Amino acid sequence: MMGALGNAMFIVSQTVFRTTQIALDLSHVGTLIAAIFGGPWIGLATGLLVGVGPGLYFGYYGGSLGLLGLIGLPVGKALTGFTVGYLGRLFKIGESRYSSWKIIPLTLVGYVPEAIFTAFYFQTLIALLLPDTAAYFISVFGSLNLLVISVLTKAWLEMTLMSVFMGALTGNTGFTQFMRHNFSRVAERSV
Repeated sequence: MMGALGNAMFIVSQTVFRTTQIALDLSHVGTLIAAIFGGPWIGLATGLLVGVGPGLYFGYYGGSLGLLGLIGLPVGKALTGFTVGYLGRLFKIGESRYSSWKIIPLTLVGYVPEAIFTAFYFQTLIALLLPDTAAYFISVFGSLNLLVISVLTKAWLEMTLMSVFMGALTGNTGFTQFMRHNFSRVAERSV
Protein backbone atom coordinates (compact mmCIF):
# COMPACT_ATOMS: atom_id res chain seq x y z
CA MET A 1 0.00 0.00 0.00
CA MET A 2 2.82 2.42 0.86
CA GLY A 3 4.60 1.51 -2.40
CA ALA A 4 1.46 2.54 -4.28
CA LEU A 5 1.29 5.75 -2.23
CA GLY A 6 4.93 6.54 -3.03
CA ASN A 7 4.43 5.98 -6.76
CA ALA A 8 1.23 8.05 -6.70
CA MET A 9 3.14 10.84 -4.94
CA PHE A 10 5.80 10.62 -7.66
CA ILE A 11 3.18 10.99 -10.41
CA VAL A 12 1.56 13.93 -8.61
CA SER A 13 5.00 15.47 -8.10
CA GLN A 14 5.84 15.20 -11.78
CA THR A 15 2.54 16.68 -12.94
CA VAL A 16 1.50 19.19 -10.27
CA PHE A 17 4.77 20.36 -8.67
CA ARG A 18 6.76 20.67 -11.91
CA THR A 19 8.38 23.92 -12.97
CA THR A 20 10.32 23.60 -16.24
CA GLN A 21 12.75 20.67 -15.74
CA ILE A 22 12.60 20.61 -11.93
CA ALA A 23 9.88 18.79 -10.00
CA LEU A 24 9.45 18.40 -6.28
CA ASP A 25 9.58 14.61 -5.76
CA LEU A 26 7.62 13.49 -2.71
CA SER A 27 7.70 9.76 -3.51
CA HIS A 28 9.61 8.96 -0.31
CA VAL A 29 6.51 9.72 1.78
CA GLY A 30 5.37 6.11 1.32
CA THR A 31 8.85 4.78 2.04
CA LEU A 32 9.18 6.81 5.22
CA ILE A 33 5.77 5.84 6.59
CA ALA A 34 6.50 2.16 5.93
CA ALA A 35 9.99 2.37 7.43
CA ILE A 36 8.95 4.21 10.57
CA PHE A 37 5.93 2.05 11.36
CA GLY A 38 7.01 -1.23 9.74
CA GLY A 39 10.72 -1.38 10.39
CA PRO A 40 13.82 -1.74 8.24
CA TRP A 41 12.80 -4.69 6.05
CA ILE A 42 9.40 -3.27 5.22
CA GLY A 43 11.09 0.08 4.58
CA LEU A 44 13.54 -1.63 2.21
CA ALA A 45 10.79 -3.48 0.31
CA THR A 46 8.67 -0.34 0.08
CA GLY A 47 11.66 1.70 -1.11
CA LEU A 48 12.21 -0.82 -3.91
CA LEU A 49 8.55 -0.52 -4.94
CA VAL A 50 8.56 3.29 -4.65
CA GLY A 51 11.64 3.44 -6.88
CA VAL A 52 9.91 1.65 -9.77
CA GLY A 53 7.94 4.73 -10.89
CA PRO A 54 10.96 7.07 -10.94
CA GLY A 55 13.07 4.25 -12.41
CA LEU A 56 10.69 3.82 -15.32
CA TYR A 57 10.22 7.56 -15.79
CA PHE A 58 13.91 8.48 -15.78
CA GLY A 59 15.02 5.17 -17.24
CA TYR A 60 12.81 4.42 -20.21
CA TYR A 61 10.02 6.94 -20.58
CA GLY A 62 11.39 10.36 -19.75
CA GLY A 63 15.13 9.91 -19.51
CA SER A 64 18.11 8.19 -20.96
CA LEU A 65 19.15 5.96 -18.07
CA GLY A 66 17.48 2.79 -19.39
CA LEU A 67 17.90 -0.34 -17.31
CA LEU A 68 20.42 1.42 -15.07
CA GLY A 69 17.69 3.86 -14.03
CA LEU A 70 15.19 1.08 -13.41
CA ILE A 71 17.70 -0.67 -11.13
CA GLY A 72 19.50 2.28 -9.55
CA LEU A 73 16.57 4.40 -8.38
CA PRO A 74 14.81 1.58 -6.50
CA VAL A 75 18.11 0.57 -4.86
CA GLY A 76 18.69 4.12 -3.63
CA LYS A 77 15.17 4.46 -2.25
CA ALA A 78 15.47 1.02 -0.62
CA LEU A 79 18.62 2.20 1.18
CA THR A 80 16.68 5.08 2.70
CA GLY A 81 13.78 2.82 3.66
CA PHE A 82 16.06 0.33 5.38
CA THR A 83 18.15 2.97 7.16
CA VAL A 84 15.19 5.02 8.42
CA GLY A 85 13.46 1.83 9.58
CA TYR A 86 16.61 0.63 11.34
CA LEU A 87 17.21 3.98 13.03
CA GLY A 88 13.54 4.19 14.02
CA ARG A 89 13.80 0.81 15.73
CA LEU A 90 17.18 1.60 17.27
CA PHE A 91 15.97 4.85 18.81
CA LYS A 92 12.48 3.48 19.58
CA ILE A 93 10.67 6.19 17.62
CA GLY A 94 7.02 6.15 18.53
CA GLU A 95 7.68 4.70 21.96
CA SER A 96 9.68 7.62 23.25
CA ARG A 97 8.60 11.06 24.32
CA TYR A 98 8.79 13.79 21.67
CA SER A 99 9.25 11.23 18.90
CA SER A 100 7.70 13.66 16.42
CA TRP A 101 10.68 15.98 16.93
CA LYS A 102 13.17 13.11 16.82
CA ILE A 103 11.87 11.86 13.48
CA ILE A 104 13.15 14.96 11.66
CA PRO A 105 16.89 14.37 12.23
CA LEU A 106 16.38 10.59 12.02
CA THR A 107 14.86 10.94 8.54
CA LEU A 108 17.67 13.22 7.39
CA VAL A 109 20.37 10.90 8.73
CA GLY A 110 18.49 7.98 7.16
CA TYR A 111 18.90 9.59 3.75
CA VAL A 112 22.72 9.69 3.94
CA PRO A 113 23.28 6.18 2.44
CA GLU A 114 21.07 7.05 -0.54
CA ALA A 115 22.93 10.34 -0.98
CA ILE A 116 26.25 8.49 -1.07
CA PHE A 117 24.79 5.93 -3.49
CA THR A 118 23.44 8.76 -5.68
CA ALA A 119 26.91 10.31 -5.96
CA PHE A 120 28.40 6.90 -6.81
CA TYR A 121 25.58 6.23 -9.28
CA PHE A 122 26.12 9.42 -11.28
CA GLN A 123 29.88 9.77 -10.98
CA THR A 124 30.84 6.12 -11.45
CA LEU A 125 28.08 3.88 -12.78
CA ILE A 126 26.73 6.27 -15.40
CA ALA A 127 30.25 7.31 -16.42
CA LEU A 128 31.30 3.66 -16.89
CA LEU A 129 28.14 2.05 -18.20
CA LEU A 130 26.48 4.92 -20.09
CA PRO A 131 29.29 7.07 -21.50
CA ASP A 132 27.00 8.82 -24.02
CA THR A 133 24.59 9.81 -21.25
CA ALA A 134 27.53 10.94 -19.10
CA ALA A 135 28.79 13.07 -22.00
CA TYR A 136 25.35 14.64 -22.36
CA PHE A 137 25.18 15.43 -18.63
CA ILE A 138 28.67 16.95 -18.81
CA SER A 139 27.62 19.12 -21.78
CA VAL A 140 24.61 20.41 -19.82
CA PHE A 141 26.10 20.74 -16.31
CA GLY A 142 29.81 21.20 -17.07
CA SER A 143 30.78 18.14 -15.04
CA LEU A 144 29.23 15.14 -13.34
CA ASN A 145 30.17 16.72 -10.00
CA LEU A 146 27.91 19.70 -10.70
CA LEU A 147 25.11 17.35 -11.72
CA VAL A 148 25.48 15.45 -8.44
CA ILE A 149 25.50 18.69 -6.45
CA SER A 150 22.30 19.87 -8.12
CA VAL A 151 20.56 16.49 -7.71
CA LEU A 152 21.56 16.18 -4.06
CA THR A 153 20.68 19.79 -3.22
CA LYS A 154 17.16 19.21 -4.52
CA ALA A 155 16.97 15.85 -2.75
CA TRP A 156 18.05 17.30 0.61
CA LEU A 157 15.39 20.01 0.30
CA GLU A 158 12.77 17.35 -0.45
CA MET A 159 13.91 15.19 2.46
CA THR A 160 13.80 18.18 4.78
CA LEU A 161 10.18 18.86 3.76
CA MET A 162 9.25 15.21 4.12
CA SER A 163 10.97 14.93 7.51
CA VAL A 164 8.85 17.80 8.83
CA PHE A 165 5.77 16.13 7.35
CA MET A 166 6.74 12.83 9.01
CA GLY A 167 7.20 14.68 12.30
CA ALA A 168 3.65 15.97 11.98
CA LEU A 169 2.33 12.49 11.15
CA THR A 170 4.13 10.77 14.01
CA GLY A 171 2.95 13.51 16.34
CA ASN A 172 -0.67 12.84 15.40
CA THR A 173 -2.03 10.36 17.96
CA GLY A 174 -4.84 9.09 15.75
CA PHE A 175 -2.57 8.41 12.78
CA THR A 176 0.10 6.80 14.97
CA GLN A 177 -2.40 4.49 16.66
CA PHE A 178 -3.89 3.50 13.30
CA MET A 179 -0.46 2.74 11.84
CA ARG A 180 0.71 0.81 14.91
CA HIS A 181 -2.45 -1.27 14.86
CA ASN A 182 -2.20 -2.08 11.16
CA PHE A 183 1.55 -2.24 10.69
CA SER A 184 2.30 -4.22 13.85
CA ARG A 185 0.80 -7.37 12.32
CA VAL A 186 2.76 -6.94 9.09
CA ALA A 187 6.02 -6.07 10.89
CA GLU A 188 5.74 -9.08 13.21
CA ARG A 189 5.34 -11.43 10.23
CA SER A 190 8.38 -9.95 8.45
CA VAL A 191 10.79 -10.52 11.37
